[in-house]
Amino acid sequence: MNTSDSTTKPSQIRTRPYPFRTSELLRQQGVHPVLARLFTARGVTSTSELSSELKALHAPTGLLHIEAAAIFLADSIAAQKKFVIVADYDCDGATACAVALRGLRMLGAQVDYIVPNRFEYGYGLTPEIVELTQRTTAPDIIITVDNGIASIEGVAEANRRGIEVLVTDHHLPAATLPDARVIVNPNQPDCGFPSKNLAGVGVMFYVLLALRAELRQRGQFDAATQPKLDVLLDLVALGTVADVVKLDANNRILVAQGLKRMRAGKMHAGIAALFRVAARNPQTATPFDLGFAVGPRLNAAGRMDDMKIGIECLTTDDEGRAWEIAQQLNTLNIERREKEAEMQDAALLILDDFQPQDSTTLCVFDESWHQGVIGIVASRLKDKFYRPTITFAPGGNGIIKGSGRSIPGFHLRDALDLVSKHAPDLIQKFGGHAMAAGLTIAAGDLPAFQAAFEAVGKHLLEPAQLERIIETDGVLEDAYYSVDFIHLLEQQVWGQGFPAPTFCDEFRLISQRVLKERHLKLMLEKNGQRYDAIWFGHTDNLPAKVKVAFRLDANEYNGVTRVQLLVEHVEGAVS
Repeated sequence: MNTSDSTTKPSQIRTRPYPFRTSELLRQQGVHPVLARLFTARGVTSTSELSSELKALHAPTGLLHIEAAAIFLADSIAAQKKFVIVADYDCDGATACAVALRGLRMLGAQVDYIVPNRFEYGYGLTPEIVELTQRTTAPDIIITVDNGIASIEGVAEANRRGIEVLVTDHHLPAATLPDARVIVNPNQPDCGFPSKNLAGVGVMFYVLLALRAELRQRGQFDAATQPKLDVLLDLVALGTVADVVKLDANNRILVAQGLKRMRAGKMHAGIAALFRVAARNPQTATPFDLGFAVGPRLNAAGRMDDMKIGIECLTTDDEGRAWEIAQQLNTLNIERREKEAEMQDAALLILDDFQPQDSTTLCVFDESWHQGVIGIVASRLKDKFYRPTITFAPGGNGIIKGSGRSIPGFHLRDALDLVSKHAPDLIQKFGGHAMAAGLTIAAGDLPAFQAAFEAVGKHLLEPAQLERIIETDGVLEDAYYSVDFIHLLEQQVWGQGFPAPTFCDEFRLISQRVLKERHLKLMLEKNGQRYDAIWFGHTDNLPAKVKVAFRLDANEYNGVTRVQLLVEHVEGAVS
């Protein structure tokens, strides 16, 4: 989408500051000089934070109630109790479900799963889902993955039916917690776990580590004979990246270890099939592949249909079946993209007169929209207008369901909490994170909600926060415009909260032409060296001297790999 039109303020390029002394210390300890600068600009203060080894993970014991969860699970396995996992319908929920199923079975549990259809049952462990699990699988114990922290009524219903509940979640809790047997969530009150950024799949992986330690202590196996839980790390990495949680040092270890397994060909059949159907090479797997190729195809099941096939893809060991499902998921993803394009066009028509400078927030509804795709459309509109955005679709029975995406500095779930405090009857239910959240309101209450949400935006957001900033890592020395340096960058774990490097410099524009009526192909020159560059989604006519924010890309064509600059932003150069 072209973001250079008159509806948005021009972006500003800003160079990330970095502590020179810390950078020098990392360099002296053997870190590549440019990487030392990049890492310290992202808050790294010592080489210990750069370890990608499993032994550097925070210990499970730091998670509140995790030992109680391990004892409860170990006792229940010994008593041959029946477990059912209640999963969520996104990529994090699907991978968390697959990790729980595979891991618990490795540790001796009788376990099944249910993933409620989002369009029929909504989100989380509801009383209806408890009734459904009892009818279909008759469990003794329900384990929630990537949900449950807000399921007060659902847990109460399970308790009423004599089913015990273990909640594993990472979402932010409300003032009241469900009355579950045990809750493991790094974001619950009084939990001192150093990483609050675990995804749902990461929390479940930690529960398995604690359970294995408990079973080892009970003498069921020793360190040599215990099940190898590291085989689950490809699933953990996929869910962590796809859920767009902050990649702090702990999450970077989980992702690095999962990528290492993928690159070595040691991944589950479903993940291998998703790489293949996305035409990506797992031998060079990156977080980008997980976030933009593998993850969206898995997510398409929950968005367009039912996440059951997504979970089956991750839990089957039959390569033929995995490939069959991956092709179905790919077809669903194509449908999702078509639906998203239609909805985006409709949204831009609705917003034809929208003036961003007059608003701090954006809310849009259309009667024809698809519940499963509104989150992606919200993300696109947020990128275009640079405002916290909520898109709504019909939810049946007089309600509409919203999915929101935010900008840095505006905590979306907290903003919805403020709306609900100011107008207690407006939001029927809500939940989420800082950057993404969901909610349900009555269809007739949309104007009132828009006004209340805008009032919170005006209260919380300063004008400076509504200006799009392109953060860069400044000038890159000429010697590092190389394929070798690009490969070095690709070996690192970049992502949410630890962004991939973007550099900035001034160039002479040698030539420009429009590709496919949509993209700008450029030839840029600096210090006598020429570089191919491409600016996707833009057709602007550029001046002779330009200041460019860009990422490095190794572009392979006819068997030759060359450096290409992927342009993020261009403005006229001052000099």
